[in-house]
Amino acid sequence: MAAAAAAGVAAGPAGPEPMPSYAQLVQRGWGSALAAARGCADGGWGLARRGLAEHAHLAPPELLLLALGALGWTALRAAATARLFRPLAKRCRLQPRDAAKLPESAWKFLFYLGCWSYSAYLLFGTDYPFFHDPPSTFYGWTPGMAVPRDIGAAYLLQGSFYGHSIYATLCMDAWRKDSLVMLLHHVVALVLIVASYAFRYHNVGILVLFLHDISDVQLEFTKLNTYFKARDGPCRRLHALLANLGCLSFCLSWFWFRLYWFPLKVLYATSHSSLVSVPDIPFYFFFNSLLLLLTAMNVYWFLYIIAFAAKVLMGQMNELTDLREYDPAAPKPSKAETPLRNGLVKDKRF
Repeated sequence: MAAAAAAGVAAGPAGPEPMPSYAQLVQRGWGSALAAARGCADGGWGLARRGLAEHAHLAPPELLLLALGALGWTALRAAATARLFRPLAKRCRLQPRDAAKLPESAWKFLFYLGCWSYSAYLLFGTDYPFFHDPPSTFYGWTPGMAVPRDIGAAYLLQGSFYGHSIYATLCMDAWRKDSLVMLLHHVVALVLIVASYAFRYHNVGILVLFLHDISDVQLEFTKLNTYFKARDGPCRRLHALLANLGCLSFCLSWFWFRLYWFPLKVLYATSHSSLVSVPDIPFYFFFNSLLLLLTAMNVYWFLYIIAFAAKVLMGQMNELTDLREYDPAAPKPSKAETPLRNGLVKDKRF
């Protein structure tokens, strides 16, 4: 299956195109965007209408399956919280504040670890060349082309999960300073997943998912070890070491995966290489605008990482703390007045 898909992208250059610099990304991406804009005589609306009718392929049963998957994730999380995560927190005698936060972190850690491992398998354990040659994601693109089953499975898992995550951010997760931005992120991610599947941009979509999920794995891993190290026991030092190593790898990987590889691999491929391979590629500005918005959110969250590092270097922080969480001594925000669905306490500042 992967070999057949790889054969479909073999129409490009003989070897992988070297990864560009930031300057080349801006120069070529901006130049390609201007050239594409000049070709839109009516502002692109006529082309957009034709593109939606001719190139979007998304059947109602597929949308229904996506919605059922989102409901399934929500039910599975509720069951796992009640039968696994809460009993685990009680058995491990975590502090009430940490016990309240463990279900959310454990749930996200397990999901993102599984999905990132699967996307890593697709990119490095099969014949797909997309990581080492991102422009190849558009080689041989045709409207309505078949989506390989292995990539389609990844899309179903991720799309349904982000549908669940929109509800979870509002009703299940702890409310944080960046929750509104997180909600916007989930909406953008869901739109990108559904639209890229419909327009058959699934090849570059797998690359986007791979470059983003690893940071979530490391973040939740660090938070879990922070919760466990707060209790007394023989493994306290081990959890403290794992939390520190996880925090360091999270900070480094956020820049490397989301602010280095993502723009130079994904944005370069979507803004420049896509037009080289498919000069009249549909909805060019729509997808690139959403990807740029995703990049802006990555920069926004990186500012939290910089603030965290500054506090550590200046000696203002002795313990690992999520700066997005509200200070327990501060007044509650209005959203925090509702009960914490996945925790053991009612204060959503925790």
